[in-house]
This record gives sequence, structure tokens and C-alpha cells, in this order.
Amino acid sequence: MGKQLIQTHRFPNGLTLVTESMPDVQSAAFTIMVPGGSIYDPPDKRGTGSILADLITRGAGEYDSQQLSSALDDLGVQRHEGVSNAHITFTGATLADKLADTLKIYAHIIREPHLPENQFDASRAGVAQALLSVEDDPRQKALVELKRRSFPSPWGLPSDGELAHLAGITIDDINAHYTAGFHPDDTIIGIAGNIDFDEVRTLIEGLFGDWEPSAGREEPALEFATEKTFFTEQETTQTHLGIAYDAVPYGHPDYYTAWAAVGILSGGMSARLFTEVREKRGLCYTVSASLVGMPGIGRVLCYAGTTSERAQETLDVTLHELQRLGEGIDNSELERCKARAKSSLIMSQESTSSRAASIARDWFYLKHITTLDQIHDEIQQLTTDRILGYVHAHPAASFTVLTIGPKPLEVPRDLS
Repeated sequence: MGKQLIQTHRFPNGLTLVTESMPDVQSAAFTIMVPGGSIYDPPDKRGTGSILADLITRGAGEYDSQQLSSALDDLGVQRHEGVSNAHITFTGATLADKLADTLKIYAHIIREPHLPENQFDASRAGVAQALLSVEDDPRQKALVELKRRSFPSPWGLPSDGELAHLAGITIDDINAHYTAGFHPDDTIIGIAGNIDFDEVRTLIEGLFGDWEPSAGREEPALEFATEKTFFTEQETTQTHLGIAYDAVPYGHPDYYTAWAAVGILSGGMSARLFTEVREKRGLCYTVSASLVGMPGIGRVLCYAGTTSERAQETLDVTLHELQRLGEGIDNSELERCKARAKSSLIMSQESTSSRAASIARDWFYLKHITTLDQIHDEIQQLTTDRILGYVHAHPAASFTVLTIGPKPLEVPRDLS
């Protein structure tokens, strides 16, 4: 990997700028993470942050909604706004010489949004449509519900909100959410591309340097579920299974070892779950696992979609495969996992959008940046013995199991 030039600066008002200079590209990308995510939604008005994320680009500063959209289009900005658990995030990429003008517009969006009441209903309807689309996608629905039950509330709750809550959300709630969350303290701006750090720092200071910090706010309390098995009845010929168990969080010394363990289980068509559950036994039409986390907590989330007649066997075999990983790992499985990681690193190295998002995310989780060389070294140092040591220290056990289908399934007492 080539040497990365990463620089950071924390402004007096608490805003953090993180940059990566990439002189061999012509573009520049940014990720702006403002701490106004769904975990700060009122308990009975889940979806407030999601509506705000849509409404906030419908006019700002000197621009009305159409003028704002046209101005960004004229600059060639490929952009997205959205809500996550902790943040409302703005991302964009454009030619490097258009970055300054683009960020000037985003300063208006973040600091001077119109939040027009006459477009509130349209924004709320868009959020409702997104939530309804989840109901029509069984796999996504199962993973949303599994995350809800395997992570503490409010972090496990769907960031788009709750459909039943949307009718009770008003424009006043949106304004209150904006006022509470949109401050420079804990806001992170990640910028990557053909940039000069000193010029970017001066630009950001001019745009955000006089942005007033907050008076402080209380972080939401965490509520952990006590139940481990969940069933949602649905009259269908299919059954959707979700399985979760503990893992280490991002930033933990064993994080990349945990990542490799999950990659061996579910990293392509040669991975364990695909070959053992789908190919050899034909039990399901899809099966997967992923490593998911929040600050300080990690989980492995698994999904399988199958026929209702084969659902119990699918659950039993999947649980067995998750636990069988500790019995041994073939070196060829690890080498395939490493090859996928190296390919991903190479593609990430060439993408300004990927780098901007990565350095901003790293700062949120770690308060420092993990370089691509460091990740590469972590991957290179992986061995089957090291992965087995991790699996034995953090075994697949104490499962949270979710079933969506016509009947509940049985989880062995010694596994649940």
C-alpha cells in the first residue's frame, strides 16, 4: 500500500476535521457526521431524525429547495444524506476544484436550513415509504428485527424510525431535534482527495469556526433485552431466521481476527455456511453472516431464508456450523479470506468517497485513523491458530434467535 498522508485538526468549538491527501486523483469527497442520529429521537417519536435528514436539504441559506438542488447539480456533486443511529450524515464527491464551493453550500444546509413546514408532509411520507419497503423485504425485515433484539435500545432500533410513530411527529419536533443535535462539538468532517490540508483547514474554519457549541445534552440510557428467542407469526410458505451472538467491537485488538472468523463462515460461495447449509443439504435459498457493531459492543448477525418445512433443520444445522468453527480451520479458508480483504483494500485505496467515509468513521469509533497499511498488516498476521484462539475465547453461544414464519422453532436449551 502507498503511504497515506492523513492529518487532523480539532477546532476550538469542538468540530474535528480529518483529511487524507490523494494527489494522484482529480476528485475530492467528504463525509460530514453530525450527532443528530436516531438514538436521540424521543421514545414515542422514533423517526424524527429520519424526517429531518430528508427535510434539511429542502432549502437553506439563500437557496430554496429547487435552487439548492440545482446548485449542487451544477457543481457535479454526487451526494447522499441519511440518518444512522448516532449521526445525520452528509456525503458527497465532486472534482477537487469544486470542493470549496460545494462545502460552502453544505455549510448553509447544516447551519441555516429552512426546514419548510409546507414540505414536512412530503418528507414524512418518504420516511413512511422507506419503512413500508422493509415490510415487503423479508430478509431486511428479519435483520432489522434481529438487530432490535440483539443490541441495547436505542442503538438496536431501526434508524428510519417506527411506522406507528410517524403520525405523531410534528414540524416542531423536527425543529427541536435540529436545535439539540446540530452543533460543532462531536461533529466530524472527513475529506479525502486531491486537496491541500492547510487550504481545507482554512476553508472549514471560515465556514464553521464561529458555529456555537452546544450546552451539552444527556446521552440516552441503554436498555438490554432479557429474552433470547423471538417469534413473529406470518402466514407464508417461507420462514426467515435470524441468529445473533456476541463478538468484539470495532477497535478491539482482536477485531480483525473476529472479522476473519466471520469471513470464513460467510465470505462468498466457498464459505462454510453457503457450502454446508445451502449447497450440500439444500436447506435454504440464502444464508449469510456479518460482523456488526456499535461503540463498545459487537455482534455477529446471521440470516437464513428457507421453506417452512425445512426451517427447523435449517436452524439446527446453522447453529451447528457456527459452533463447529472452533473444531478447526483449513489454511485454504484463511487464504481465501485474506485475498478478499486485499482486494477490498485496493479498491478502497482508489476511492475518495470510501476514504472520506472511512477516516470519519474511524475518528468516531477510535479517535485516531487506522491506515490501509495497518489493516494490511493485521490481515497478513492472521493465522488459523490465532483465529481458533479467538473463537475459543469468544465462542458462538448464548444465541438470540428470531423466527418470522407460520410457526415457532425450538432452540436447544444448552444453546439459547
